[in-house]
Amino acid sequence: KKNEKGIQKRTTAHYPEIPIRNDDIYVLTQDGDRFDQLANKYYQDSSLWWYIARANNMKFNNIEPGLTIRIPINVIYNKAEN
Repeated sequence: KKNEKGIQKRTTAHYPEIPIRNDDIYVLTQDGDRFDQLANKYYQDSSLWWYIARANNMKFNNIEPGLTIRIPINVIYNKAEN
């Protein structure tokens, strides 16, 4: 974002809490899985990789094999607002 003088201003990102729902999907990760691939598979939008990572308290795109990962079924993030 730029301020009123046109100077680039950095802001802190505030990510939503992601509630657990009974219809969330759980997957057992395989070697080579990444959050962007999972986001593309379940949301048809790889840019939402951070949403799945946030739901699992992880910060990076690469995932260890053998982990159970929660895929929130209801994406409540609104791209237009951020």
